[in-house]
Formats: sequence, structure tokens, C-alpha cells
Amino acid sequence: MKAEVQEGPKFITLEQAAGMTRGTRITFIPGVQALYAEALKNICYVKKIPIIRVVHPLMGVDQETGEDKQARLFDLTSQTSLPTMLHDAERPRNVWTEQLALAEQIGAADSPSLIPDNLELRLEMFGLCAVVLAEDGLVWNMRILNDSPLGRKYGYSEAGSSRGPDKIAEAISLIDKRLKAQERRGSRFLVGDTLSAADLYWATMSMSVLPVPPEIMPRTQKNKGMLKFFENNSKIPEIANVLSKTVEEHQHYILTTFCEAPAVLGGDSE
Repeated sequence: MKAEVQEGPKFITLEQAAGMTRGTRITFIPGVQALYAEALKNICYVKKIPIIRVVHPLMGVDQETGEDKQARLFDLTSQTSLPTMLHDAERPRNVWTEQLALAEQIGAADSPSLIPDNLELRLEMFGLCAVVLAEDGLVWNMRILNDSPLGRKYGYSEAGSSRGPDKIAEAISLIDKRLKAQERRGSRFLVGDTLSAADLYWATMSMSVLPVPPEIMPRTQKNKGMLKFFENNSKIPEIANVLSKTVEEHQHYILTTFCEAPAVLGGDSE
């Protein structure tokens, strides 16, 4: 039985977002679970930050004008990656570390802190996040598995693609080892005894190698191809061999306990 897809949220244009001086605006592709945008949305959800959704301009050239569709985004932010985060009249944030810091700053007073105060735990948290999010991390290597416009943007090569499964598997194994060590000391979280950004980032990004049911990630007309890609990733032998029950249970626990489930994407249902 299919999960019922929620009514889609409203999206405003990039120009509308750029003209605003109040509110937190984040760019998304309606109907698509772009992972960095989805992770930022989950962080804002935990931090109780109301967000205004902005349509992120797609790659390519406008057929009518001949202009780069992302030219205006580049004018505003000097980059084109998804998501862009705008808050009040402040400068745009495009890097996950800056987005997390801003969310921590503007989140509700009664929301949990996602960056540990303890510096040793903070070191562990950012280190784990980097293994997943940073250059040559899990998501980076997932993007260059195939020759595509996105893969080429992140440096696709045959040699890099061939090394990708082993690098992804190594990252998953590290997370698995960490979760098991935490479980032995009575914690369900990656760092310390409470939820941190590492849990939210990993649980969200792990969907690229460990598919989730429609009750967590609805199927839409626009995300079918990406979901198929994620499913295929999970069947790559090097990756399949390290997708443990521990990793799966942590992903499900974080996404269903702390995040909006099913995820609200917008776009047309499948």
C-alpha cells in the first residue's frame, strides 16, 4: 500500500527570496530529495526554524533566452550548489558548516543543541560529518560513480569512479563501528549521549546507499530516477557488504523520531 503524499508546500522564486529581508529561505528542487537540502531541512525541523522554500534554478541553458539558468543564483551567491540558505538580510550561506552554525544560532531556545559544547565531542562530531559530507567523502564519491552532468561537476573520471565503491564502503564501515561502540556504552547516537548534527547528516545522506520506504521518503514524478540510482548503489557489492542492521536501525530511528516523516518534497506524487 502506498503512503499518502502530503499536500505540497508553497515555493517562491529566487528573485522573491533575494528581495526579502526577513525570514529563513532555503532553495529546493520541488519533488526531489536533494540530499544536502534535505539534511538542512531536517536540521531546521529539529531546531524549530520556520523555513520559506525557494525554487532552486536547475542546471542548463534557457531555451528561450539562451541564458544560463543559474546565472542569477551565481550573481547572488558566487556559486550554484544546492541548497542556498538566506536569513533575514544577512549574506547567503552555501557551505554545510556555515548553514549548521547559522541554524544553531537562530534555532528556538528550547530546541536541542546540535553542536556539542564539549570540545572533544565537537571534534568527533565534525570529523564524522566530514567523512560523509566533505570533499572526497561518502556523498562526493557517490556523485562520481556515474558519468553525468552532476558527476562531471564533482570531478568524475573513470579512475575516480572505480575507487568510489571502496571509499563509500570505508565510510559506512566507520559509521557502523562507531554506532556499535556507542551502543555498548548505552547510546543510540553517533556522538555522546544526545542527538547531534552528525546523526541528522548521516541518516539523511545514508539514503543514497540505503533506500528507505515511502513512509519516510515519498515517491514523486521527479524523484523516481534518483531513488532508482540510490537503490542501485545499495546493490554494489562493496557497499552491500557493509550495510549492517546497526546502520539501518540508526537511520530509521533518526529519520522517524526527529525528522518530518514522511518527508515533504512538493511536486506531483507518483
